[in-house]
Amino acid sequence: MDPVLLHRAAPGSVPEVARRLRFPLGAGRGVEAVFTDRSDGDFSSCTTDAGAGPEALGQRRAAISPHPWTWLDQVHGCDVVRVTEPGSRAGARVDASVTTCEAAVLSVRVADCAPVLLFAESDSTVVVGAAHAGWRGLASGVLGAVVQEMSTLCAGRVRWLLGPCISPRAYEFSGSDLDLLAERFGDEVRSETSSGSPALDLRAAVRSAMEQAGCGPAEFEADECTAGSASHWSHRGGADRQRQVGAIWWEHDDG
Repeated sequence: MDPVLLHRAAPGSVPEVARRLRFPLGAGRGVEAVFTDRSDGDFSSCTTDAGAGPEALGQRRAAISPHPWTWLDQVHGCDVVRVTEPGSRAGARVDASVTTCEAAVLSVRVADCAPVLLFAESDSTVVVGAAHAGWRGLASGVLGAVVQEMSTLCAGRVRWLLGPCISPRAYEFSGSDLDLLAERFGDEVRSETSSGSPALDLRAAVRSAMEQAGCGPAEFEADECTAGSASHWSHRGGADRQRQVGAIWWEHDDG
């Protein structure tokens, strides 16, 4: 079934969820996915700004989803952790997580890298996944690894969503690293910045990686450039230490 885009809450409400998508599945089940922006607050675990402490962070998470969260200590690698109960493996030093558990929120923190959220269903199982895809993680195979792990848990087709990330016009990138990515994902990852310098098209690299993993086109793809958006944190665009998140979970309709 097609996703239902649940728009931002009414102006003045607190908090406002930037973008939430719901995917109805079979047997009364559904997947919810959220990509936050600045209006939802800072989801970083490394800042000392007022309001960024554990209690405030917990409140922001609860405003997105009241269920237990698993977040990751991301290292730009390709390892995947399996979450066996809601909230478990929080802080694992990996860049992707998967679960079949109902009401287990999987999340990744980003400020230019691509947040990729995934799900699949069969008659008996729903599996969701979340991956942090920067260029190093893509080169090391993080998206293929998370799709493979999901496929061991569920025979259904893996579907995926791509949240806001940096665009090539703001992502100057050249040399052997760009050559490596082009060799792995195709020359479509080569692009130019707004000033004409060589650049990496991160979205194109994600699409290619997902195609190589056997997946079809994205169910949803955001078009915002984090480096050029006043609504998003950006490491390259503003040296921001704050982070937005991509989060995904599944539950029954009465959950």
